Amino acid sequence: MRIAQIAPLYESTPPQFYGGTERVVSYLTEEFVKQGHDVTLFASGDSITNAKLIKGSPKALRLDIGCIDPLAHHFVMLQKVFEMADQFDVLHFHIDYLHFPFSIRSDYCHITTLHGRLDLPDLQPLYSTFDKVPVVSISNHQRKPLLQANWVDTVYHGIPHDLYSLNSGEGHYLAFLGRVSPEKRLDKAIEIAKAVGMRLKIAAKIDKVDIEYFNHHIRHMLDHPLIEFIGEIGETEKKIFLGNAAALLFPIDWPEPFGMVMIEAMANGTPIIAFNKGSVPEIIDHGVTGFIVSNEQEAIEAVYNLPLIDRAECRRVFEHRFGADVMARNYIKVYERVAEDHCTQKNRARKTSIKEII
Repeated sequence: MRIAQIAPLYESTPPQFYGGTERVVSYLTEEFVKQGHDVTLFASGDSITNAKLIKGSPKALRLDIGCIDPLAHHFVMLQKVFEMADQFDVLHFHIDYLHFPFSIRSDYCHITTLHGRLDLPDLQPLYSTFDKVPVVSISNHQRKPLLQANWVDTVYHGIPHDLYSLNSGEGHYLAFLGRVSPEKRLDKAIEIAKAVGMRLKIAAKIDKVDIEYFNHHIRHMLDHPLIEFIGEIGETEKKIFLGNAAALLFPIDWPEPFGMVMIEAMANGTPIIAFNKGSVPEIIDHGVTGFIVSNEQEAIEAVYNLPLIDRAECRRVFEHRFGADVMARNYIKVYERVAEDHCTQKNRARKTSIKEII
């Protein structure tokens, strides 16, 4: 197929550090190329890909200190997309709803993967207005706030099989990986580690909007011999960080749409202890790839039960459910179905026009 992948411009594809959406777009793009598809990636100029790259901005906007209005760059990129649209069998957008007013007026086959949280009141009128735009969820739970959206399928994220490998967890520490923010509940991870007397290594990004939260609620908790704050890490460091961990702590307090870090842990054979929120029950097989818990006390008990988890089985589950090859095949099925529906609608519209002329 001739496929266009349209990525956000805030991070490069793949990102240098933290950046879930851009990372998924990269894995998907490279897997499509590997499978023999003709792929064009619309992304920042510092992106690295085996597909044809169309630069939407000179470099990732988060790293561009001269960038004041990131939306301006996205609309320039969208103009390029629609100028080239007839060169593709499908346009696959990963930029939320920015393109919706253009897409509903176009005659091109397109889908949009929604990567973020959808339980925001402001989104209700938006998806009621654009209820014909075909969208893909990254978990079934993600859909719940927007039942009126035109959901065509759920496709779970995937990562390349060779990115990580089965590891022993010989570091004997607990790991926290992600962002420092109220909904990620690093404070609970710290309390769990202290309660069981295990080291906790924290590899986390602090966004500007979360600096005040970090200073007031987290910083003082780091002054403890069991707690080590590493900061933001890249892909290479992540292999060692997750692979040597006894478990990943994922004590979230929000409707997590997916949670890439969970399948990254699985790929290393590292079990996850996660709070029962959002997509967690769809990703973790309780007692097989980790433990789904409801509170800190259950999380503490889960730490003591970690020897019951077979790390090799964690890796096998990852390969079967969350490899990039699985994700790519599932998206091809979506593309083919959406393309068929699009063709049917065009034929129906053409017949209607002919009848009106007659």
